[in-house]
Amino acid sequence: MPQTCGFCDIAAGRLEASVVLDEAHALAFLDHRPLFPGHCLLIPRVHVETLTDLPHDAVGPFFESAQLLAKAVEEGLEADGSFVAINNRVSQSVPHLHVHIVPRRNKDGLKGFFWPRRKYASASEMEAARLAVERAVERARTADRLRTPRSPGEK
Repeated sequence: MPQTCGFCDIAAGRLEASVVLDEAHALAFLDHRPLFPGHCLLIPRVHVETLTDLPHDAVGPFFESAQLLAKAVEEGLEADGSFVAINNRVSQSVPHLHVHIVPRRNKDGLKGFFWPRRKYASASEMEAARLAVERAVERARTADRLRTPRSPGEK
């Protein structure tokens, strides 16, 4: 028997949630264990596990909703700013893409990122990381071009 997805159940109305944004392609609701009051989760209605699984044509509308929600959280809660984040697999408590939108205030106790940061050990370590990502970007672009029909003259 396939496992059910709690976020799909919320999107379908089978589980209750404190909904703050309801759109044809996305739904946002309050996190039941917020970092701060007003911490929201934005999900696509279609079940995808990670950002890389979200269909290309859904990315723009989904992030327009994230942008709208970030503005609304800041304005509605009179916050100084917001923290917007996605976990892909690691630290992802529910295997359904979701964006955290958290109201932030100066001196709210959160220290930048929630994990320790470090400098590169050397310029060569940094260059190796840069090259690895750059090459992966090119491979991803090539794979996307092979999957996605393009208009004449479009690169």
